[in-house]
Amino acid sequence: MSTSDEADGLGAIRPHYGSVMDNERLTAEEMDERRTQNIAYEYLCHLEEAKRWMEACLDEELPPTTELEEGLRNGVYLAKLGNFFSPKVVLRKKIYDCEQTRYKASGLHFRHTDNTVQWFNAMSNIGLPKIFYPETTDVYDRKNMPRCVYCIHALSLYLFKLGLAPQIQDLYGKVVFTEEEINNMKSELEKYGIQMPAFSKIGGILANELSVDEAALHAAVIAINDAVERGAAADTMAAMKNPNALLVNLDESESEQYQLTLANAKRQKAGNAHNKEVPGSPDSERDVYEELLTQAEIQGNVNKVNVQRRLNNVDDALERGDALALYNTLRSPQLALRGVEAENSDWYLKQLTADKQLKVQEQGSSEQLTKEELQLGVEQANTDALRFKKLLEAVSRINAAVRSGVAEQTMTELMNPEAQLPPVYPFAANLYQQELSTLQQQSPEGKLTHTELVVAVEMLSSVALINRALEAGDSNEVWRLLDNRVTGLTNVDQGNAQRYVDELLRLKAKAQEDGNEFITWNDIQGSVDQVNTVVQEEHDRIMAIGLINDAVDEGDARKTLEALLLPSAKLADVSPPVAEHYQEMLIRTKREKAQETQDDSAVLWLDEIQDTVWRSNKDTEDAKRFSQGILTINEAVDDGDTGRILSALRSSDVGLYGVTSECEDIYQQELTEAKQAKMAEGDNGSPWVRHWVKGGYHYYYNLQTKEGSWEQPADFVQNNTQLSREDIQSTVSGVTAAYNREQLWMANEGLLTKLQARCRGYMLRQQLHQRMGFLEKQKPAILTIQSNWRGYKQKKAYKERLQHFKDNTAAVVKLQALFRMLLARKKYRDRLKYFKDHVADIIKIQAFIRANKARDDYKTLISAEQPPMGVVRKFVHLLDQSDQDFQEEVELMRLREEVVTRIRSNQQLENDLNTMDIKIGLLVKNKVTLQEVVSHSKKLTRKNKAQLSDMMKIDRQKGGLKGLSKEKRMKLEAYQNLFYLLQTNPTYLAKLIFQMPQNKSTKFMDSVIFTLYNYASNQREEYLLLKLFKTALQEEIKSKVDQLHEIITGNPTVIKMVVSFNRGARGQNALRQILAPVVKEIIEERGMNIKTDPIDIYKAWVNQMESQTGEASKLPYDVTPDQALGHEEVRLRLDGSIKNMRNVTDKFLAAIATSVDKIPYGMRIIAKVLKDSLHEKFPDATDEELIKIVGNLLYYRYMNPAIVAPDAFDIIDMSAGAGGLSTDQRRNLGSIAKVLQHAASNKMFDKEYCHLASINEYLSHAHLKFRRFFQSACEVPELEDKFNVDEYSDLVTLNKPVIYISIGEIINTHTLFLDHQDAIAPDHNDPIHELLEDLGEVPTIESLIGEAGLSEAGKELLAKTEVSLSLTNKFDVSGGENEEMNARTLLLNTKRLMVDVIRFQPGETLTEILECPSSTVQEAEHQRAMQRRAVRDAKTPEKMKRNQAQVDENLMSLTEKKEKIEHNLKKLTALGKVNPTNKYQDLINDVAKDIRNQRRYRQRRKAELVRLQQTYSGLISKTAFYEEQTDYYNQYIKTCMDNLASKGKLSKKPGDVKGKKSKQVSQRYTAARLHEKGVLLEIEDLSSSQFKNVIFDICPTEEVGDFEVKAKFMGVQMDSFMLHYQDLLQLQYEGVAVMKIFDKAKVNVNLLIFLLNKKFYGK
Repeated sequence: MSTSDEADGLGAIRPHYGSVMDNERLTAEEMDERRTQNIAYEYLCHLEEAKRWMEACLDEELPPTTELEEGLRNGVYLAKLGNFFSPKVVLRKKIYDCEQTRYKASGLHFRHTDNTVQWFNAMSNIGLPKIFYPETTDVYDRKNMPRCVYCIHALSLYLFKLGLAPQIQDLYGKVVFTEEEINNMKSELEKYGIQMPAFSKIGGILANELSVDEAALHAAVIAINDAVERGAAADTMAAMKNPNALLVNLDESESEQYQLTLANAKRQKAGNAHNKEVPGSPDSERDVYEELLTQAEIQGNVNKVNVQRRLNNVDDALERGDALALYNTLRSPQLALRGVEAENSDWYLKQLTADKQLKVQEQGSSEQLTKEELQLGVEQANTDALRFKKLLEAVSRINAAVRSGVAEQTMTELMNPEAQLPPVYPFAANLYQQELSTLQQQSPEGKLTHTELVVAVEMLSSVALINRALEAGDSNEVWRLLDNRVTGLTNVDQGNAQRYVDELLRLKAKAQEDGNEFITWNDIQGSVDQVNTVVQEEHDRIMAIGLINDAVDEGDARKTLEALLLPSAKLADVSPPVAEHYQEMLIRTKREKAQETQDDSAVLWLDEIQDTVWRSNKDTEDAKRFSQGILTINEAVDDGDTGRILSALRSSDVGLYGVTSECEDIYQQELTEAKQAKMAEGDNGSPWVRHWVKGGYHYYYNLQTKEGSWEQPADFVQNNTQLSREDIQSTVSGVTAAYNREQLWMANEGLLTKLQARCRGYMLRQQLHQRMGFLEKQKPAILTIQSNWRGYKQKKAYKERLQHFKDNTAAVVKLQALFRMLLARKKYRDRLKYFKDHVADIIKIQAFIRANKARDDYKTLISAEQPPMGVVRKFVHLLDQSDQDFQEEVELMRLREEVVTRIRSNQQLENDLNTMDIKIGLLVKNKVTLQEVVSHSKKLTRKNKAQLSDMMKIDRQKGGLKGLSKEKRMKLEAYQNLFYLLQTNPTYLAKLIFQMPQNKSTKFMDSVIFTLYNYASNQREEYLLLKLFKTALQEEIKSKVDQLHEIITGNPTVIKMVVSFNRGARGQNALRQILAPVVKEIIEERGMNIKTDPIDIYKAWVNQMESQTGEASKLPYDVTPDQALGHEEVRLRLDGSIKNMRNVTDKFLAAIATSVDKIPYGMRIIAKVLKDSLHEKFPDATDEELIKIVGNLLYYRYMNPAIVAPDAFDIIDMSAGAGGLSTDQRRNLGSIAKVLQHAASNKMFDKEYCHLASINEYLSHAHLKFRRFFQSACEVPELEDKFNVDEYSDLVTLNKPVIYISIGEIINTHTLFLDHQDAIAPDHNDPIHELLEDLGEVPTIESLIGEAGLSEAGKELLAKTEVSLSLTNKFDVSGGENEEMNARTLLLNTKRLMVDVIRFQPGETLTEILECPSSTVQEAEHQRAMQRRAVRDAKTPEKMKRNQAQVDENLMSLTEKKEKIEHNLKKLTALGKVNPTNKYQDLINDVAKDIRNQRRYRQRRKAELVRLQQTYSGLISKTAFYEEQTDYYNQYIKTCMDNLASKGKLSKKPGDVKGKKSKQVSQRYTAARLHEKGVLLEIEDLSSSQFKNVIFDICPTEEVGDFEVKAKFMGVQMDSFMLHYQDLLQLQYEGVAVMKIFDKAKVNVNLLIFLLNKKFYGK
């Protein structure tokens, strides 16, 4: 690479190349060499000058000097230069390959010339004389690059004159190039063979080209140079004012500066001219302007001074902040700034001030803004001002929309980019409308400002996203939005994140129940505040619980009571009088807990304290009622009231047992005696009694006040006259026991009564038995009496019937007459039927005669070279499309769509089933949970039924590719045109396949190409697909196959794809018909065992002997093949296997050899193309070699895999869960396939398989059969003959071709053709370039779908959305004058009109028909026929409708159509398409041909319908098989779930009774216990000594594998966490050992899984 350096630091100018030093004496040849070197050096200097000048203008680094010419060829830098000085002419976005990515990847493209043309347009716009312009080829083809550099120098001087660019430098002698660089440039210039342009004379040429007085201008410029030389500013100014100098924008005040600037410029130019002098050159060759300033340079320097002055003024205005002065300066013609507007003056001040401050910060010096920076600032200010204006208008429209109350209108205005608002989401339109309306009403001005809208929309968008995340159940997204400052929530604590989400989910569910679609920002803030309050209350309760435990430990009942009454504890029903009992109960409870947990430091938790308080209160109430009950008993005894005593004794408050009402008197007597005994001892008069109550506590009760206390009174003395509970219970028990003994005897009375009743029953049964015996003995007599009575009744009824007939004799006769009449009528009708039957025969005979006549006419139509008009008229109705035709077409389209959809559905279902296999396998290995398998199983039944119909919803969307707008319509038509061209011209796809890597091309073929041809669902698409295969195979052989054997040893892309396609749905039936019978026979023969490996036979023999004898064999187990064959038994078994193998192979060979006609036509035609293409490329190849390659395709690639694995290729039916083929069956099939493969390739068994050498002769005979089979397979008709297709086929079909393709496939295809269009179609006039240009850049998924703001997952899903494209040919000429000019289209239109005319107009020739006028009746019949056609067309599906030209023709009258025909015939005659001398019989012949083709088309359509129905039926069968597999998987999953549930039932609580079954229950662990097990590692901010106060409840949910973990601290519910077993297994699979729960607790994943398995799954 060359280096360009300035002159050395001494300031001396280096001698230029080619100069002669004083001490040098050179020959003529050396002088000439030096001269050419000097020219090369000078040109390199000009290149460096142009490079630096362009870099200054573009602010961009250009290629090195020696590479600059090549870098300019694509025109990108030239176009950018045009954009610099003429931005309105050259738009930056119009520059082709602006970033030069395509150029760097694939070199020059013809469109790069557009950049050079744009540069020419820019120079023309500013007025640069065209004498300087190079030719386009000078640049693009590098024919004359010096001319381009010369133009750049001229342009720089011209722009400098206009003040639009800096002056170009003169670097001659100031830069250094290596000798090699100079020699290389010299060689390049010699190649050009042109004269170097005169760079030094650009100024003079530029002045001459401008239409002025050259002499006067020259004199004026000389005068200015002289004045500058003298140094007098006034003289210089006077000379510059000379009108002949043509100088503009002169300013008197700048005369001194003009003088100084021009003097420096002149001095520098003179120095450069001196530097270029070549010793010995004559002065006459020098240009006068080599040392003098030209008019352009003078004007440029004047402009330079003027611009600097205005820049100073701008700087001053910015310093003062004077917007008006700044505007006036910017408007000055010296600066020539564009787009300066008075109303934006304040914006200019603001923008330029900011620009200057930024420049000071970046550069650290207070430099002025340059002119270019001013222009950028002005444009930016204008943009900002316009945006602000539009912003205000948008805000006004938003306020109006909010007032209108229409949510959709408000959403439209909010989404307007001019409003400059944050993103909004259409699904929440009602939320925006509601909230913004509320804010607008609250505003004092009644409207919202932009700032208010920004804040409100930001918050509402966050609220909308929160609502959507809540609906989706995405907790992470909800928390992210809550924590986002944009949402504007306060007091959000990360530690409460999960609780915020849970509360919002609850609130969202409640809102939906109430009919509210969204929760508002206030609702969200309220939920946050509520959660914070609850958390704070929980913390306060924990503190209160600690104080209660401390007070209990101190033993002070008063302090305990104070702690219990703390509000933060939120304890209910705390009563101060019970304080002493609280203290005792709490101490007792705490002691019991310490004993149970064996932890002396155990503390009471909230629920334990509350329970103790409630129990203490209940104890107090029970003790008081007990004391009152005892007092009541004593008072009743004193009163002697028996009833009252009994009532008091039976009171539940006292708790006495054994009280009986029958003993009330005795109770009163005994208790009175006990009371008197106590009174006898004396009364101490004490009011207090002490009772021993439940729990072992003393309760003190005052008999006077009737109040009690747990605390012993100070003056307590036990009253000695009151009966205690023990006294009373003793008395009651004694009395009741005596009474029970007495009642025992009285109870025996019932037993005696029961005995008597049983004796009476026995006697009554004896009497009944005797009566029944008597009746049985008299049975004959009873029967006689009954029969006599029945006989009497029957005789009486007969006599009455006979008398009735006698009384009605006349009626009987009438009935007989009617019956005879019926017989006569029947005989008449039979005769009449006989005549009708003969009439039908007569009609049939007549129809037969007519049919013979019609058949003869049709034979004439088919066979006659010139069928008469009368015959054609009879059959012209066949060209009409009947209702049956349309129904068949609709049915055909429906079946095609169903077949394509079913194929895709089956493919997806098969993929899902494969995934299901994997997941079930992982389930067995404990890698995934059962729930994941279940969910995937559900997807199998849901997905394939609804997915494809959902994918078609894009057709009904308002946006996207099929949106109702001109732009979307043009995009849709462009894609339809592109895919039509790709479908009908296979060259493009064939070349594209080989431009991509093989793995990518295979994927492209599978996903796009088969879709493009609808999986060959009809004859047209099958023909086109096979044509593509044919073209691609020929291209591959032509470009990639260098050796014949590469077809066999390699893996050709086309062959692989052809085989895969024909082994699919289309060729599967063929393989089944050929191979299924023999494969089933092999599989069903269970005893067959073909083993051809001597070692395997030997080992099987040894194992058999050991199994039979029960003793270990003495033969060695590991032997070589030769050692194995040394045993006679092994040889015998091997011979038997070979014999079986030959017999079975014969069956396969016979089935294959007779199946030529069953092989799909696609395989056979490709085999033929393969053979012919190889023969064409390798003419020396023998027929044997070519047949071997064909055999490799037909047998090895197509049939052999189906033999080896028939279950994988649906050759045999395998039921779901059957387990597949056995090992022996697969080995048998593999051995047969191996022999067939050797026979097909004529390959013998060599030394490695010497034990099989005996069948080599058999292989030779089999190969001959294979050879005949392969040769027969290649004998097939060509594609065009097979499918009867030509270039006119698409013109006569009713409906347009339709494909169903996904959005992702459209984008992928578009991208690939854009990337490889030059390689696919090198000719720039190729139609595909025009279509790709129509499409433009590759669209995004959002633009084709019509939705915005999609996530990556959403894009991936929507990329599978399918659309239907009705393919059309853009390059067809249709309608209007173009149609008339196209001979073929004109001929078709004329024939179509003829068909309509000859049906209604009589005549023997077309000339006669056209000359004969139409009658009114004929016109009426024609009009009715056209109306019927219009009605039928109205019912026609959109894809089958006629074009507008045909519709217009239907509206013509019969006379108008005849005139149109005559007009067309004149043109066709002029074009030589018809001959009027034979009365246009050629047209009649063409119509007859169309009738015959229409019949063939109908036949093909019927055949295609049958084929599609068969294909569809086969696909349904395959779907049924997949569904059967799905059912099998579901049954397997159900079994797993039952097993899992049964294992889960083994889980019990620690206290459950042993062996008692129960449902899955929750497991409770303290944190300390989990820490001991190693499950819990740590809890943040909590020491391990506090782990005992933390409880974890693990509760299984209804969903298998989901657990809810609840955390409690000292009994206070803190938080809950959903634990998914699936997530744990995923973490274990990924090697994650530790995870967090509750954002605080760290657990060991592996030990947690072990714990869950042990407690819930019984593992």
